[in-house]
Amino acid sequence: MLNVPFYVVNFKKDFGRIMDYFVDEYNAGRTPNPCVRCNDWLKFGKLHDYARSIDADYIASGHYARIEHPGTPGTPDNTDGKPRGHARLLRGLDQDKDQSYVLFGSPRDRLDRMLLPIGGMHKSQVRQLARDLNLPVSDKPDSQEICFVPDNDYANLVKRRSPEEVTPGDIVDLQGAVVGQHPGHQHFTIGQRRGVGVAFGYPIYVTDRDPKTNTVTIGGKDDLLADGLTASQTNWLIDDPPADWRACGVKVRYNSPPSPGRFRVTEQGVLEVRFDQPVSAVTPGQAVVCYGGESGGRWDRVLGGGWIDRAL
Repeated sequence: MLNVPFYVVNFKKDFGRIMDYFVDEYNAGRTPNPCVRCNDWLKFGKLHDYARSIDADYIASGHYARIEHPGTPGTPDNTDGKPRGHARLLRGLDQDKDQSYVLFGSPRDRLDRMLLPIGGMHKSQVRQLARDLNLPVSDKPDSQEICFVPDNDYANLVKRRSPEEVTPGDIVDLQGAVVGQHPGHQHFTIGQRRGVGVAFGYPIYVTDRDPKTNTVTIGGKDDLLADGLTASQTNWLIDDPPADWRACGVKVRYNSPPSPGRFRVTEQGVLEVRFDQPVSAVTPGQAVVCYGGESGGRWDRVLGGGWIDRAL
């Protein structure tokens, strides 16, 4: 329909790495984010390698984020229109659909070869453009599921792939008293409220899960609040991440706006984040992304991020 060359690349074997990561993280007591890993390892990893092999100059993707290339006149580091520096990753114009969070792990040198053509549009505009072009996917429903867990039953997938790891255990309160039983800690994540399996007459939430003792801890809403976090396996899209505290916007999950805070990187390469106001349900295994360049109330530029080790 588009009259362009079409190539099929089979990444089935490579995708097994994503699923192994997903299962291993749940079994280790963390909550994984396979979509970020898929972008890092496959879409902007293996696919970039393949693009070079067929002499393609760019990889274009339908993510709701923006790339400002050094050759773009009028950008802050390019007021005279002369190419210099690296491309910059920015939040999408449509704040409700912004996907810059899931792209934070893209290698910096690959931003120069990335195109995100719909990042400056709203979803409604994209759908209308597709209708104008008579594309058959113009009204395709949005998908929120993980592609290899279409029924959203994460724990069942983990159990199928590692049946010896998913075993019953205790649900405990913050004082360590046993208040119930669970079918496997992999069924839970930090901040979960529904389906906990015990009732106290007031809202309770999962505040922790420990794979070593196979326990799930519950508490109140305030027990989910954290003043900061530490993260490792960082990826930076800026020169020299700061050793001293620097103001930023912080996202600890995909579907939340950046929270004001500050960050620094230790000599050991650990990312430390402090929030201006406590943030709820900071979850080990999820990504934390730092944003800079506040403009009009928006933290727009992705500075980098890492994978959450613990809440503080």
